[in-house]
Amino acid sequence: MTSPWHLYLMAMLYILAGINHFRKPGMYLKIIPPAFKNPKLINILSGAAEIILGILLILPFTRSFAAWGIIALLIAVFPANVYMLQNKKAGFGLPRWILFVRLPLQLVLIYWAYQYIY
Repeated sequence: MTSPWHLYLMAMLYILAGINHFRKPGMYLKIIPPAFKNPKLINILSGAAEIILGILLILPFTRSFAAWGIIALLIAVFPANVYMLQNKKAGFGLPRWILFVRLPLQLVLIYWAYQYIY
């Protein structure tokens, strides 16, 4: 098990990322692949999920559920990471190598969340 410091860091990152979905929705709408219908709803749901799962991660009795939820969320948003690599506009002008590195980074984030399943 990782330290409590890592737990709170992870929870805060998801909570802040979720809040950002509502503060700057255009940023997230731009990376939702066009194959997905209703990007505004997807943005709202994914932002709310990040906030809720981040909060639930802090609570010991919901931590395992939250970790599984985060893993599912990371898998669900993976197409957006691929789309960012494929579409220059969605990639915000970032170098391709950074966008490419983001793909396996999802596995690191999944492993981090998995540390809180017990």
